Parts: sequence; structure tokens; C-alpha cells
Amino acid sequence: MGNLWNRKALDVLLENLKKDYDVYAPKRWRGDGCYSDTDTIRYGRIDSFDEIVWNAKSDYSFKEALLPISDTILYFTENATQIPDDKKPRLIFLRACEINALKRLDDIYLNNGPEDYYYKRIREKAKFVLIGCSQSFDSCFCVSMNTNRTENFDAYCHRTKEGDLYLEFSDSALASYTEGIQVPEAVQEIQYVTENEEVVPVPENLPADIAGSQVWKEYAGRCIGCGRCNFVCPTCTCFTMQDIFYKDNENAGERRRVWASCQVDGYTDMAGGISFRKDQGERMRFKVLHKVYNYKNRFGYHMCVGCGRCENVCPEYISYIECLHKLSKIGGNEND
Repeated sequence: MGNLWNRKALDVLLENLKKDYDVYAPKRWRGDGCYSDTDTIRYGRIDSFDEIVWNAKSDYSFKEALLPISDTILYFTENATQIPDDKKPRLIFLRACEINALKRLDDIYLNNGPEDYYYKRIREKAKFVLIGCSQSFDSCFCVSMNTNRTENFDAYCHRTKEGDLYLEFSDSALASYTEGIQVPEAVQEIQYVTENEEVVPVPENLPADIAGSQVWKEYAGRCIGCGRCNFVCPTCTCFTMQDIFYKDNENAGERRRVWASCQVDGYTDMAGGISFRKDQGERMRFKVLHKVYNYKNRFGYHMCVGCGRCENVCPEYISYIECLHKLSKIGGNEND
């Protein structure tokens, strides 16, 4: 059972939450798009529930609310190092496919060898509010990836036709922030997408020689290696390190963890001038097979959650969905 919250009650609730949490949600950034008159929807800290974009898919995923694009993990001087203080816990509003993406991030950072200390200390304090999806958005194929549903959330919400917010809590700690706020009780079903316009066959029986297939040749001439597909993806986890030295003391500075992309030049550079996957087609092959083939061999389910952001962001209009169709035909599990 949940409650129906009007704007006044939500303002009080948010002020209560902000005492202990940084609250993140998809919001509109005016004039931040590719052109001066276009906007971007991405995750940021909110000061009002009115800032949240409910009826559109964010251009960027929730990932940067947990893992900043550039994150200082260590300060150093000539003879000492110091880890930054713990950050304020985060409360993040996200959709079902993204909660499923969160499971993939946990796999890589927590269950893929030694635990990542920096991710863990943020992750274990974070709370997540599921935003109900009453409709499928452009390029979404979460149903095909079985990521349109989830039960792993601390609270749930959706906007009602009357303009109120239906909100229910499964986490008692979060529910405590509602004490003293009078709002009517209600019972409404959780909104999940049941079908997408895009129906994507996931390749399951790829031949052993798929790495040498001609299907990758097309991307060698089209992909420009900008890495945008990686940066909007909620399950990409690769990063690099940068040491920043201060101007007033060249022996002191900070070490930053910065997002990286397997599609850009220099990603596979090694000592001795060795570099792998120089061809853009080979890089596309690496990315796609990792998302829908190799990852499943290790963890039992696909890495891709079908959010479709890579489909929307590519400046060369390379279709990841079409690539999956081609691979499915090669694997013999698509009727055409």
C-alpha cells in the first residue's frame, strides 16, 4: 500500500530526505544538447520533485550518480596519501532496466575478483526508488532482454493522471522520513512495460568463428571511435587513471578515476608500443559480443539491458539493434 502525494507534501518529504541524502533523478538541462536550442535529460541532484522528468527516457544513464565521470580517489603529497572523506549517501530515482543495470555494475565491481573499495562505499549506502514505466520509449527493447521488471528497490513511484505522485516504500528507513506528513492512502499497481515497439532477437548460438565474420567490416568504415555509446550505457564499467599535479607543488596532487571507452584510440595501448583492436570493426565486435554473449557465459545473463541509449546517441547512426539482428541470423535464431 502506498500514498498519494501532492506538491506541498512532496516538498516537505524532499526537505526531510535531503538532510541525510543527495537526491538524484533525471532532470532537464536547458541548452545542454548538441545544439544551443536543444536540451539534455541526465541525472543530477534535485531540489524539487518538479525537476524530475517523468515522461521521457534520460539521454544519459543513472550511472554517473554512483560513479562520477571523473572521481578523485586519492590525494598525495611528497610523503603521505589520503583517501577522500565519505560522500553523502545517495537516493536515486531510476527505471526497471536501470535497476537491472545496477546488478551488472555490482557484478563487475563487487563480484569479479576483489571488491572495489570506492564503488562499495558509495553503493552500500545508496537507496533506489523505482520509477514506473507506463509506456515504452524510442529504441527501448527491455522486454527482449528480460529487464522490464524488477523487485530490487527501496521505494516505488509513478505520476497519476490527476498529477499526484503515487509513492510506496519497501524500506523502513526511507519510510521513516514520511512521519508527520498527512497524505491519503492508496493502492495502485506497479507500472511495468509489457511490450516494446522494438523486438530484438538475442543471439544465442553464435559460431566459434564469429570474431572473423564479415559482419564487422561495415563498422570499420562507419564508426569514428568517439565512445559516446559507452558513456551513455548503464552497464559499461571501464575506466582509466589520471594523476593531476598541482601548480603550486609539483610533488602533490590527486589521482582520479575517469571513465574510459573500448571504442577510442589508445584504449588497448600497452608498454612497448603494442596495441590491440586498432580497427573500429574489431572494437565494435568486442563491445557487442561482450554485451550479449561473453558476459552471459560468465554470469548467466546478458550485460545489455535494452535501454537503447547507444542507438540514440551515435553520431554516425550506427544501429546496435540492427547489429543484433544480423548476429541472430548468423546464429540461426531469427526467422526472416
